[in-house]
Amino acid sequence: MNTDTSQLLNVRDLRVSFRQDGKVTEAVRGVSFSVGRGETVALVGESGSGKSVTALSTVSLLGDSASVSGSVTYDGQEMVGASERHLRQVRGNDISFIFQEPMTSLNPLHTIEKQLAESLALHQGLDGKAARARIVDLLNRVGIRDAENRLGAYPHQLSGGQRQRVMIAMALANKPDILIADEPTTALDVTIQQQILELLADLKKSEGMGLLFITHDLSIVRRIADRVCVMKGGEIVEEGPTAELFANPQHPYTQKLLDAEPTGQPAPVPDGAEELIRTEDLKVWFPIQRGLLKRNVGHVKAVNPTSISVRAGETLGIVGESGSGKTTLALAIMRLIASEGRVEFQGQDLRQWSTRDLRRLRADMQIVFQDPFGALSPRMTCAQIIAEGLAIHNVDQDRDPRELVAEVMSEVGLDPAFMDRYPHEFSGGQRQRIAIARAMVLRPKLVVLDEPTSALDMTVQVQIVDLLRDLQARYGLAYLFISHDLNVVRAMSHKMIVMKQGDVVESGTAEHLFSNASDPYTQQLLAAAG
Repeated sequence: MNTDTSQLLNVRDLRVSFRQDGKVTEAVRGVSFSVGRGETVALVGESGSGKSVTALSTVSLLGDSASVSGSVTYDGQEMVGASERHLRQVRGNDISFIFQEPMTSLNPLHTIEKQLAESLALHQGLDGKAARARIVDLLNRVGIRDAENRLGAYPHQLSGGQRQRVMIAMALANKPDILIADEPTTALDVTIQQQILELLADLKKSEGMGLLFITHDLSIVRRIADRVCVMKGGEIVEEGPTAELFANPQHPYTQKLLDAEPTGQPAPVPDGAEELIRTEDLKVWFPIQRGLLKRNVGHVKAVNPTSISVRAGETLGIVGESGSGKTTLALAIMRLIASEGRVEFQGQDLRQWSTRDLRRLRADMQIVFQDPFGALSPRMTCAQIIAEGLAIHNVDQDRDPRELVAEVMSEVGLDPAFMDRYPHEFSGGQRQRIAIARAMVLRPKLVVLDEPTSALDMTVQVQIVDLLRDLQARYGLAYLFISHDLNVVRAMSHKMIVMKQGDVVESGTAEHLFSNASDPYTQQLLAAAG
């Protein structure tokens, strides 16, 4: 490893453009910054600002359509235009990456041991017992419990937090000088996020690494970064020491980002509001079957007996870590998975309803999912996506569907002139508005919102929260709001339940839980989010 205490990575006047279909798009325009040993520099900005392209440019990981100019030096050696052989020596060895979604970075067909061993064999020539010992040491250092017995595990057998820890172990395998972390905590629960941030800080300190941290979440930046570079439209519009930049932001865009946090409260629930949903001892246990005869040998207790009620115009926030039973509870309420216990909708026991009867009810009970791209068909236009439910549920058959689509698009802040565009032609925030419009066009009474803002930039999150509160006040909608982002939950919810391993460990009004939580797990969640 390099022992020079000067800047390890120097980026000067970096420019990146992409050529596609005869068009040239400038993604990065004259970016300059540096990363020193033991220093954390954060690149902050919204989607499309050029953060990830800048990071990938450091070791020429962009495709053939990219044109790169300017200078990127690592340890005094120029990387722009360097030979492929030299770049291979640097990649994963001196400069390592951690990416946002470990499931797309890990090979689903190979065990954890095999994937870590490949890196050690390539860069250090280790194999056999030496490689195995090094792998166990790496997994222990990144907090994988019982590491020796997890070597044969495949990625799908690990939790999100464990997979991200494996990615960190792979990045650290060859003792890099610089670690580039591209949104490494975005998809993680708040407690796991806190653990990963603490782990990165500890490793940076013990190894003396430079850390380039890419994110759109300024609350993370405040906790982890020494210096901040704010990017917009491919340019760095402001940079400086973290404390100074947060205390006295100069650029209007930086000020806008710092102000982009959901605030306020939902409108009060109207007096005498009708109770829409009630559950009594709702339970979801999945049988564990083994042997040739598939005998039940136990159960996965996804949701233990749970009783809730939600009125028209009211939001019930459901919080907890991955695997706590949040989404399973919502799906059981919607009768999309089998369950035991009583589920009432407008006073009627849904267990007595046939599949045919339930189909008529679906227009009143809608879901908006987390991923605004995966939830929309890429082969359908915006208008077709929004109008699909109208035909299925025979809603407003006497009106022109395009007229209804135009109305709901205007309601959710989309220009009806864009109704014939396809999902890929919209931003992430616009795609989520399409998903909301698809639900709202049916004029439902209950909407399940399953992590609807977690994939969005902070400024877009604020817009979506304001939109959802406005629609609720206007139409008296009941929401089940599932999220691990407690700031968003606080801005959206009248009541909350906190779930852990299938149990509701605490419940009450949102105001009470945020100010006077009594359960240690709730207190842990609130501390990790703060």
